[in-house]
Amino acid sequence: MASIKDVAQRAGVSTTTVSRVLSTPGAVRAPLREQVERAIAELAYRPNLAARRLRQRRASLVGLIVSDIRSAFFTDVGRAVEDVAYRHGLRLILCNSDEDPAKEQSYLELMADEQASGVILSPTMAGLKQLRPQAWPFPLVLVDRALETTRTDRVVLDNHAAARRATEHLLDNGYRRIALLAGTHSTTGQQRHAGYAEALSARGLAPQPVWMDPTRDAGERATAQLLSGPERPDALLATNGLLLLGALQAVQAAGLRPAQDIGIAGFDNNDWTSLPALDVTTVAQPTYDIGRTAAELLLQRMQDPARPVRQVVLEGALVVRGSSAGRIAGTVRPGQRGP
Repeated sequence: MASIKDVAQRAGVSTTTVSRVLSTPGAVRAPLREQVERAIAELAYRPNLAARRLRQRRASLVGLIVSDIRSAFFTDVGRAVEDVAYRHGLRLILCNSDEDPAKEQSYLELMADEQASGVILSPTMAGLKQLRPQAWPFPLVLVDRALETTRTDRVVLDNHAAARRATEHLLDNGYRRIALLAGTHSTTGQQRHAGYAEALSARGLAPQPVWMDPTRDAGERATAQLLSGPERPDALLATNGLLLLGALQAVQAAGLRPAQDIGIAGFDNNDWTSLPALDVTTVAQPTYDIGRTAAELLLQRMQDPARPVRQVVLEGALVVRGSSAGRIAGTVRPGQRGP
């Protein structure tokens, strides 16, 4: 018996397009619709009507597609989305794209096949550039990552301002050679780089960004290389919690002490950052509020598809701890030169 995937392959289209032809044929362009209908006839495909009726009777289904489930940021976002979904009698499917645009696309197609009522998405950079929200049979809400040109609801942090504030804090504490450990796969990394570079430029200093995969291992390798180079930075700023953790591991492996030997700060105020042995300065993101707001926007969009597109921008909070104590009021730390 032919499946919907067989029809898609025969017609040379995605399973999403086949689903749209079956459910809302008027929404598909005539040539494409006829192409799919020919494949259905050739394969004698029969939709599972009983299963479709069951899906229509069950509670609405929503999806959450995150870019890296290992990140505590997405753990908190997911908890908030699940809380809102549960309160409204919605079922939630969680998918992890692993920063892979192909996986991201396949999960979006899965949501279409499952007739999801809406999807919350943290897109990859490549996926975001190609994203066409109107092409999907459900509303989309973006979290954490978005382009100004993307016409869909989104909830984001003011990354530029948060990174600028963190960099200014390091500068105010006497650091001058501040290296940025930045993730390559998202608009988030680019926006945080822009805020960091702006703060340095205002003091007449050159930025030192290092771009990499946004993982702990990449952060550790990059930091080790920086520390062994001829121009060792006197401070590090990491654009996410995984890079921050990797940087700390490299600093400890090099026998250096945060604050005394090198300043450290980063994004994501994870529980471990406040441990006395680490005491890391961070930018705390309102992660639960991001997830809750995204879920509420999705519910509003599901109820009123014609409502104007909304962007909600939330603020991060700088949590100052001992790792960035540095050089204050011109005092030079042991073993380092003054500015």
